[in-house]
Amino acid sequence: MAVSDDKTAAAGSVRNIGEPLRFENIESLAGFSAEPGKDGQNIKIWTRLALTSDEPLFHRLVDSLAGVINHMANQAGTTVNLRSADTVLFILKPDDSAELWLDKAAVSLKCVVNRSMKAGTAIFERDIADVRGMRFPCVEIGEKDKILCLFRQDWRFGFAFDMNPDEKIDLEEFEATLGTLYRQMRYKHLYDALDDVALFDRLLLSGWFPFAEIITSEFKEVLNHCEAGFDLEEIEEKLVKKFDEKRMEKILERWLAKPHFGAKQELLKAAIAAFNNREPIAVIKILLTEIEGVLNEAHRAAHNGQGAKLKGLLEFAEKSAERKAGGSNTLLFPRAFGRYLREFTFANFDPVTKTGSANSRHAVGHGAATQESYTITRALQAVLTLDQLAFYT
Repeated sequence: MAVSDDKTAAAGSVRNIGEPLRFENIESLAGFSAEPGKDGQNIKIWTRLALTSDEPLFHRLVDSLAGVINHMANQAGTTVNLRSADTVLFILKPDDSAELWLDKAAVSLKCVVNRSMKAGTAIFERDIADVRGMRFPCVEIGEKDKILCLFRQDWRFGFAFDMNPDEKIDLEEFEATLGTLYRQMRYKHLYDALDDVALFDRLLLSGWFPFAEIITSEFKEVLNHCEAGFDLEEIEEKLVKKFDEKRMEKILERWLAKPHFGAKQELLKAAIAAFNNREPIAVIKILLTEIEGVLNEAHRAAHNGQGAKLKGLLEFAEKSAERKAGGSNTLLFPRAFGRYLREFTFANFDPVTKTGSANSRHAVGHGAATQESYTITRALQAVLTLDQLAFYT
């Protein structure tokens, strides 16, 4: 699949690899029955739906669709085999004709990337921070068309349809739906990890999260070690080494491109320089005390110069990410990150029993974190935490 964020550019640079099968004088398809019913009874029907092959209903619907398409093909004197196709795009036209694209249509993904790049640059999975949509840039889809799409991702299938009950299809919404299906199947291990309370608790306790900078690269190894109950120290040492000066410079560039980071650019530059020199105390002292400030700058920009207290800022971070990403179930995981901020970055501490650690902004700010807790791993986590906010606001 091609990765693109520009439908016009994609259509001008790629082509379909063949033509669709075309059918004429077909019977209009209205949807799929949502409940059983006898002759003469009123029943509900689904006119829009999206689901994966993990759901039992998927198989019933797709078997029914295959029967409809096979019948059309037989009537037209040809045969088709949906089981052997990776991508099936079925478009029903208002003039009772239809197009069936079986692995012939060009496909593009609308992605958020974690580095700047020029057009034509090779994209690796490690460059992807989120997937927002899936589209067919070289297929003409009219506003009165009906669309059904079945596609494979790894060992799963996604199926979505819009029978256009409003008589004007929202193509952008349908493409976002396909992107959601793709994301949920391709990165199911991440969704499962955050849904597993015990596993997420272990990740949080160790200070790790599927940060945008590492979500499609190094995080999988961290997750595997955490699931297995292994000591994370070895993998953390390996991960820190991957953050060389070149990579840190790209992170700094991303920060400084954000208006609400700009007012603190000298502090941020000092923190990055300290990380490159492997000086975790300076990194943590600077960044953990500036995260709240960066959030407040973003809050003021969005609320006519009005700031907020910490609770309000954390709520703002979640809602801002949901608005920007178009939902709460994207790979930015705004709600889960809200919990990470509350329970790790802004964790409370007990000054009497001296429970403070260098992961907590409160403990660091009050001088209550133990000297031994100022590690380079904690410094990297502070960098990645602030960096996550660059994708949120």
